[in-house]
Amino acid sequence: MPILAWRIRGTMMDMLYNIVVDPFVQMFGTPDFLLQVIWEGFVSGTLYALLALGFVLIFKASGVFNFAQGIMVVFAALTLVGLHAIGMPAYVALILTIGVMGLLALGVERFIMRKLVNQPDIILFMATIGLTYFLIGFGEMIFGGEPQKMIAEELGLPTGPDDNIAFDVFGGVVILEYRDIAAAVVAALLVFFLGFFFSKTRIGRALRAVADDHQAALSVGISLNQIWAIVWFASGIVALATGIMWGAKSDVSFALQIIALKALPVLVLGGFTSIPGAIVGGLIIGIGEKLFEIYWGGLMGGGVESWFAYVIALVFLLFRPQGLFGEKIIDRI
Repeated sequence: MPILAWRIRGTMMDMLYNIVVDPFVQMFGTPDFLLQVIWEGFVSGTLYALLALGFVLIFKASGVFNFAQGIMVVFAALTLVGLHAIGMPAYVALILTIGVMGLLALGVERFIMRKLVNQPDIILFMATIGLTYFLIGFGEMIFGGEPQKMIAEELGLPTGPDDNIAFDVFGGVVILEYRDIAAAVVAALLVFFLGFFFSKTRIGRALRAVADDHQAALSVGISLNQIWAIVWFASGIVALATGIMWGAKSDVSFALQIIALKALPVLVLGGFTSIPGAIVGGLIIGIGEKLFEIYWGGLMGGGVESWFAYVIALVFLLFRPQGLFGEKIIDRI
């Protein structure tokens, strides 16, 4: 028995070393590689945050999770690529795509949101699911189902293997791609302008009032039709920016909408109504999943990036369901 206990204790110590000590030894043993992994996670987190921003906009205005945001990203990107494919210059195609997303916003407000005022949230949520499948069918009819190449270079986004900056750090090299830097800059600008829009403008304050209570907003003269059209248009612009950035890293296809599901754990972490929370949540998810995939992935059988975000979201739902920046809901009885 003492020998068996000693062996069990030794095995547990080995497992503890492999799980806790060895990954940190690898991390700090090659700090240049660690910085490269963190940068890659930062870029992924920035793109997750862009996805989450679109969800936050709709939720702040209607209190409903917009399931269609993922397909809006794909639809906007395919519209841009399709208009360029028929001979339009890139920036003309970009302007026209913004117009298409504006028309989509007006159509959603006129034919969906206006008819569902004061309906339960689940009804509005199901309406966004219906919108998702409509856009999938409509998009496949117009653009086809084949992946399309994003016109990143025509829009001034560098995509070649030589378009990067290399830094000598800790005796190694850390490589930053201009494309990734552009994604981070775009995300920062969107956060700044959206934060200013919601907090400092009359329309932004009206958006928050509509999210709190539709009837109360109507009673003080706020037009739900106008507010919803504006917020869906803003969400479409965010979807377009997201589609361009994601498309610059890979081809644009309808499979890209699956990535939008990563916005769910991002929103759980940051809070469904917080624009800064979308950024912080995206960075936590992006950096965290890269670190765990590289340093702990082998111990967990690989594929950590596919489930890490949802485990973190589950932990937050158990202990802080309102997220890091969300408003805590207090029900008085």
